[in-house]
Amino acid sequence: MPDGRSARMDDAASRRMRPAASDFAAPLREAWYYALPSRGLRRLTMISRLMLGEPILIGRDERGSIFALRDLCPHRGMPLSAGNFDGREIECCYHGWRFDTRGQCVMIPSLVPGQRFAPGHIHTRLYPAREVQGNIWVFFGENMGAAPEIPVLDGFDNCAPDLVESVRFSAAIDHAVVGLMDPAHGPFVHRAWWWRSRRSIQQKAKAFSPSPFGFTMLRHAPSHNSRAYRLLGGAPETEIVFRLPSVRIEQIRAGRQRVANLTAITPIDDRVAEVSHCVYWTLPRLGLLKPALRRYVRAFLYQDRDIMERQQQGLRFDPPLTLIDDADTQAKWYYRLKREYLRACAEKRPFENPVEPRTLEWRS
Repeated sequence: MPDGRSARMDDAASRRMRPAASDFAAPLREAWYYALPSRGLRRLTMISRLMLGEPILIGRDERGSIFALRDLCPHRGMPLSAGNFDGREIECCYHGWRFDTRGQCVMIPSLVPGQRFAPGHIHTRLYPAREVQGNIWVFFGENMGAAPEIPVLDGFDNCAPDLVESVRFSAAIDHAVVGLMDPAHGPFVHRAWWWRSRRSIQQKAKAFSPSPFGFTMLRHAPSHNSRAYRLLGGAPETEIVFRLPSVRIEQIRAGRQRVANLTAITPIDDRVAEVSHCVYWTLPRLGLLKPALRRYVRAFLYQDRDIMERQQQGLRFDPPLTLIDDADTQAKWYYRLKREYLRACAEKRPFENPVEPRTLEWRS
């Protein structure tokens, strides 16, 4: 029988393992986040990004491989992205310290012969970075093996997106993600002749099931009031997947042809998120319509941006929020998934998906 002191110690240790309430609102760190399309980074170049409130330098070396480092020189805090890059080493513009693409300091010009200071003991942080289907992703945690994988779109092996658009929202990550999966705002926010009107609202029923680190709206025929799908011809079917930390994948089939939409939300800081929408297709005629499709995607994203910026006017008063069934069930699932993932990481145990199969009904 343990004594009272050891029991109290066990309770204290257990509390330390549980995420604090404030952690639930913060972005998940044990996760891959979308950085930019591959075509935005040429060989022998580097670019600066702010992600999760951290300055990140992303570069492509002389061999074409990508890397990601903390964009700060550990000497005096100068952004390394302000310096020079020769495809092998980055030179800080302030004092000429040089770093390789793994973040290790390889030269300090101010050192004189005989001084024992070893540059190799100095590092700037190296972040895992990968290219997948024409996009660059950066990992912020410590355990890639237990994290959700970078999404791979079926039928588009070794393909880059045909269209990429990104826009920044004045929204914290949770509100941006909930807005991404909200099924009821379409007739009010996205009213347009090419999409739907307020009068087009109809009742819908969709079947959902759990899937790795998220949930899936099972394959179904698009609703009759979703006009854009008519561009594909035939009898299209769509499947929509949400996966932690903030990824939505829609895969549409129309006969032998495919269209896939990858939407990824990257937290810039605790008040701003960037939404990147990547579209892949096999239909040749969509290439001819690319300028019109780009305008359509931009209009859609800007409508979401504008409504979320209006929402911030109310959220600054920290009001209690009311989520209902069934229209807000996906939002509830997101919060449950995030909490379970945080607890699983803190307790060093496998993730247990809290979502159960269910059919949801709503009007939109």
